[in-house]
Parts: sequence; structure tokens; C-alpha cells
Amino acid sequence: MAGGQERILRRRIKSVQATKKITKAMELIAASRIVKAMGRINDARPYFVSMSSVIEQFASSAGLPKSKYLGDPKVGARGLLVVTSDRGLCGSFNSAPLRFVERKLLSAKGAGEQYRILCVGKKGINFFGYRNIDLDLALLGVSERPTYEHARTVAKAVLDLFDSGAVTSVDIVTTRFYSAGSQKMEVIPLLPIDPATLVASGGGDSSLSFEVEPAPEEIIDPLMALFIEEKIFAYLLEASASEYAYKQRAMKSATENAEELVKKYTRIMNRARQDAITTEIMEIVGGAEALRSSDSEALDVD
Repeated sequence: MAGGQERILRRRIKSVQATKKITKAMELIAASRIVKAMGRINDARPYFVSMSSVIEQFASSAGLPKSKYLGDPKVGARGLLVVTSDRGLCGSFNSAPLRFVERKLLSAKGAGEQYRILCVGKKGINFFGYRNIDLDLALLGVSERPTYEHARTVAKAVLDLFDSGAVTSVDIVTTRFYSAGSQKMEVIPLLPIDPATLVASGGGDSSLSFEVEPAPEEIIDPLMALFIEEKIFAYLLEASASEYAYKQRAMKSATENAEELVKKYTRIMNRARQDAITTEIMEIVGGAEALRSSDSEALDVD
């Protein structure tokens, strides 16, 4: 084996091993952050449960007055709130929702439909910017640690579009977190709110009685706006946990691929070295045989 080729393979092995250390470290970091993200979801759950319970009981006891946020979607432009990450190396976490929205926009051109896009996350913002798609919201710095302020900012943009009549409905395209091993990209209706989802399902305290001041008609819209904020915050927290789960799997796969690559290069190098050693032995044996033959011929001449 030529010394230059062996040096090249050794450099490649060393480079892959260095990459493997990085991906392994990133896998462990992602695993630890999944636990923290799940903790944030659990910490926020009491607020979600209480808020939903209040709205359910309000709907049951006082009835649901008319609200611009309640009802069925009307014909008109639709809004899509797309949740992506600020960083990459997380498998199909970003590609799945972005490709879904891209297909929606392409089909909308042929059908004469209109969409308004709101985007959370640098990857999505870059994706739409590269395709010259205008965004009604471009929010960065959310995916790693969402806060309620982030949810309030997103909700304001969504409600402003809806209140102005620019869109008649809004769906959120995000990745739901069910467990550390189960996440799924979903398209969830956000506005208008289906009144049936606000009717108590028997899980609340039916003994509660509400006295509303001012009138229910005056409090319903602000209450629904808070409900939208709460839902968006929950989806942002789940998307953050899902991102780390995707990243852990991607880094684990990268680490395993690096191990296979090191084995492959090592086998190639060992096989080539064995071939080179065999060739050198054959050359030595051949040379010795040639020397013996020449010595025998010299003795015969004498």
C-alpha cells in the first residue's frame, strides 16, 4: 500500500472520530434538554387546565354569547402559523411542516385560494424568504425556550389578522409532543374556535356558579383571546420538546453512521496493508529465487 494512501485513510478515520465525538455530545445535550422541555410543559399544565376549566364552566353556566372568535370558518383568505426551529441538525422537524405549507401554496395558486403566512423560527423564515414569500410575522429566538411573552406576540399577530378581516381562519402547522419517542407534525385549527370544544365534557366542577360582570357579551372576546394565547403557548412548548427529540435521534443516527464509517475505512486500510505486505513478501521471495538461480548458473559455468 502506498504510504500516501495510508496517510489519507488515517486522516479520514481521525476526522470521522472527531465528528463522532461532537455528534455524541450533541445527542447527550439534546437528551438532557428534552427532560427540561418536558418539565416546562408540566409546569405550565396547571394554567392550561385551569384556563380551559374556567372557559368550559363559563360556557356551561352562562351560555356562550355571540363572539367574532366563535363559529365556523368563512370563505376567504386563510392564515397559516408555521412553527419551526432556529437551528438545524434536527432531522425532518423543519422539512415536514415547510414542505406541507409549500404544497398548500402551490395548490392554492391553481384553486384561486389565498394564504397569509406567519412564521416562528429562523429555518422557516429563511425558507420563505428564499422563495420570496411575504410573512405577516417573522419571530426568532423562540424554539429553544418559549416564553409566554412569545406566545402573546404570536397571538397578537394572529388576532390582528383575524380582526381586520385579512383572513377568515387560521391554522397552526406544528409538531405535537406526545412522549420522548412519539412526535407528529399536525395541522390544527386555531381560529375561529369551534363552540363545541368549549362545552364542558363532564371533567369540570359542575357545582361552580359564575356571576359575570360586566355582561357575558363584553367579556367573551377578551376571554377567547386569552384562550388563543394559552393554546399557542402550549403548542410552542410542545414544538420545543419535539425539536430536541428530533435532534437527539438525528445525532444518534449520525454517531452510528460515524462508527460504521470508521469500521469501513479501517477495513479498507487493513486489507490494502495486507495486500501490500503480501506483494512485498512475493517480491522478496522472487528476488531470492532469482539470486539462487544466478548463483547456480555461475557454478555450472565454472
